[in-house]
Amino acid sequence: MAVGKSALGQQLAQQLGAPFVDTDAVIVSAHGSIADIFAGRGEHAFREIEARTVAAAVEAAEGQGTVISLGGGAVLDSGTQQTISRCTVVYLECDADTVASRIARNSGRPLLAGDAMGRWQAMFATRRPVYERLADITLDVRHGSVAELGARLEAALRDFAAAKQEVEK
Repeated sequence: MAVGKSALGQQLAQQLGAPFVDTDAVIVSAHGSIADIFAGRGEHAFREIEARTVAAAVEAAEGQGTVISLGGGAVLDSGTQQTISRCTVVYLECDADTVASRIARNSGRPLLAGDAMGRWQAMFATRRPVYERLADITLDVRHGSVAELGARLEAALRDFAAAKQEVEK
């Protein structure tokens, strides 16, 4: 959450000339704001919508080289983990200091109500092992502009694809 998934995803898609899908934006377009879904229907209902949205995005993107940005909690769902196992998964590694100002500017994050940084740190402690386990590529996003990070990620993706081809030979 708040590490720049949407901005970096858009940048990468632009660099690659690929389609871009932000699953949170798809959810908002179809169901209204995430905060409203949480308030009116609860986190469980949101997570079900999210899992269906991710599955549909991955299925629609099959073979198209699409860049898909997932919400920070999407990968906690075992079905979503299985769905993305056939994708190249990138973990944008960050820390509390880096995201603190972003979180302070965005009060529309329902899971961060109250002590936002305390909640972020608790969620991150729970989620980090999942992110690390699922990631094919880990990109440190603590330093650099979106364009610089996009260039580093594109290079990492090329290296990953080359290494994968070498293993498959």
